Amino acid sequence: MIQRPDPPVILATASPARRAVLAAAGLRFEAEAAAVDEAAIKEGAQAEGIPAGEAAMLLAEAKAARIARRHPGALVIGADQMLVSEGRWFDKPPDMATARAQLLALRGRPHELMTAMVCWRGGQRIWQHLARPRLVMREFSEAFLDAYLAAEGEAVLGSVGAYRLEGPGIQLFASVEGEHSAILGLPLLPLLGFLRQHGLLIG
Repeated sequence: MIQRPDPPVILATASPARRAVLAAAGLRFEAEAAAVDEAAIKEGAQAEGIPAGEAAMLLAEAKAARIARRHPGALVIGADQMLVSEGRWFDKPPDMATARAQLLALRGRPHELMTAMVCWRGGQRIWQHLARPRLVMREFSEAFLDAYLAAEGEAVLGSVGAYRLEGPGIQLFASVEGEHSAILGLPLLPLLGFLRQHGLLIG
């Protein structure tokens, strides 16, 4: 058995991509969405001049803490992601028109995915990590963009970048730097290392 039965692991997310990353690694866990006011946290961070990476950490912390209060004996993993390009913060697009505008704004430019992860157990944070994958979109044509959005449909609305790198979205890019799972929203290698150190996984 690779994973010890105690403590139980809870992933504080509604993200299918994060759940898929953790499941593919062979971990046993429950997933429970955390209801936090993400917009208020982001607005507060921007008003205080907090960097995007720290804002992502605040969001991950809020999610983990919310679920940990319900399950004090569990190890709770919270994660969040901020997309930053040339100082501008991007959110998940609410509709296809916004997704198209966002991809045009990112076209030909680099961006970073500030991917934060926090683990709680016993009423306190016991570990955190911030990954910063860097991606550069190519100078794609608007004809390609329209074909891409038609093929992907509303699936793009579930991503802060309006793309799924694990799908046709890879065709938007000229270069990608960083762990693939971190781009998907859950830096897996650092997390597995922590779980081994914590004694939950056999080393």
